[in-house]
This record gives sequence, C-alpha cells and structure tokens, in this order.
Amino acid sequence: MVQFSPLLRLPTSEELPCSDETPVDNELQNLIPNLLLNILALLWPEKQDWFFGVDMAVYYLYEDERQPTVIPDGFLSIGVPRCSSERGRLSYVLWEENDIPPLLAIEIVSKNYNDEYEEKKEKYTRLGVKYYLIYNPSYWQRDKHQPFELYRLEQGKYILQTTEPYWIPEIGLGIGRGTVNYVGLEREWLLWYDREGNAYPIPEEAVETERQRADKESQRAEQERQRAEQERQRAEQERQRAEQERQRAEQLRQQLEQLRQQTEQES
Repeated sequence: MVQFSPLLRLPTSEELPCSDETPVDNELQNLIPNLLLNILALLWPEKQDWFFGVDMAVYYLYEDERQPTVIPDGFLSIGVPRCSSERGRLSYVLWEENDIPPLLAIEIVSKNYNDEYEEKKEKYTRLGVKYYLIYNPSYWQRDKHQPFELYRLEQGKYILQTTEPYWIPEIGLGIGRGTVNYVGLEREWLLWYDREGNAYPIPEEAVETERQRADKESQRAEQERQRAEQERQRAEQERQRAEQERQRAEQLRQQLEQLRQQTEQES
C-alpha cells in the first residue's frame, strides 16, 4: 500500500513530468483506452466524481522505491473530481487526489514487451489498484498468456478472474471484448457491458441510434400531421354534407310552402 510521510514537502503535478515521453508502440494503445473513455462520457454525462486517464503518469510514494511512478495505457479512478482545474490534469498525483488510487488499470501489450506481467503488476499491487486488466490481442502466445486477463487484488495479491465480461460492482459496469467498427477499424475492442452482458454502444453507434430515433420521431410527427389533415378534411366534408343537407331541407320546405300557397289559391 502507498505510504508517505506528511512531513515531506511533496512536489505538485505542475513540478512533476507529465510523461516519460516514450512513444506508444502502436495506435491501439491510445485508441482502445480513448474508446473506453468516450463510452463512459456517454454513460455518465452528469457524473463528476470520476476520471479516466490515457497514457498519463501516476505518481505515488512507496517506502524506498526509486521510481514511484507508472504510466498505464488507461486507468479509471472513482471518487475524484472529473476535472481538477481548467487546464485539466497534467498527471495523476496520489497526494493531490486524497490518496485515492485508480480502481482499474489497463495495459495493452505490444510488440515491444514492457513488463506488463511482472514489474508493472508489482507496481499496481503497491499502488493498491483493485483491478488490473492486461489486453494482449496479438502476442499472447509469445508471452504464454491469454489475450484477456483481468486480475483482482485480494489480500495484497492479484488473482486472475475467469469471467468475461468481468463485472465491476463499484461502477456498475462490466468490461470485456467485442467486435465493432470504431474510427474505421472493424476489429476486436475493449468495451463496457451492462449486467445482462450487452455491450454499451460506441460513440458512432450512439450517434446512429440517435439519428434513427430522430428519424422515427420525425416520421411519427409526419404521420400525426397527415392524420390530423385527414381528420380536418373529413370534418370539412362532414360540414359540407351537413350544409348540403340543410340546403336540401330548405329547398324542400320552400317547395312545400309553394304547394301550400297554390292549394290555398285554388280553394
């Protein structure tokens, strides 16, 4: 667990490097976490107590560790401000976040192995990250692991979980794999799931669903307008029929009146 002395003068996020300036090995290391972030933004538009970082340094203190920092491909923290300032976070500094570690850390394994299964796992253990997800879609056989491995921290050790999508009760969401078309790439992605195992829509799908809903609403309104117009025409036809009936009755009355007058004259 993270430990530090309150007597130490700790650097601020403004003073700490916000990145190690190491480029990602492939675009998926940015695209996948950003997709998860964008879906969360759709699911939690009003929530202000969460933060999802992408390729951002996480600073902590742990005993005599020489480099108390780790840079996940993505991580989710709960119980922290959505935005810390107008500038946004430069990095995630534990002593500026009420010592709240990320709830979930995500690593996407690439061609250049970065100790996701050893050193980083140890760092996340020390940091107190409850859920650690390693996504290894391309090199899992090389590394002798499964493509999707989610670990839960239990009594200071990470225990591999076997269900997918894996349900995270703290956020009321599951996480797992699914094939969708995102940014023009039809492939397997990491997605958020509901309790029944249904994937939440990605932004493009949400926009298309909203467009279809708007189209249906427009069609419904047009059908209602046409129905109202038909009703107006029916009422107008009924009025004209009643007027014709009135005129016919008036003509009949006049004819009867003329007949009565003729009868009186003849008599």
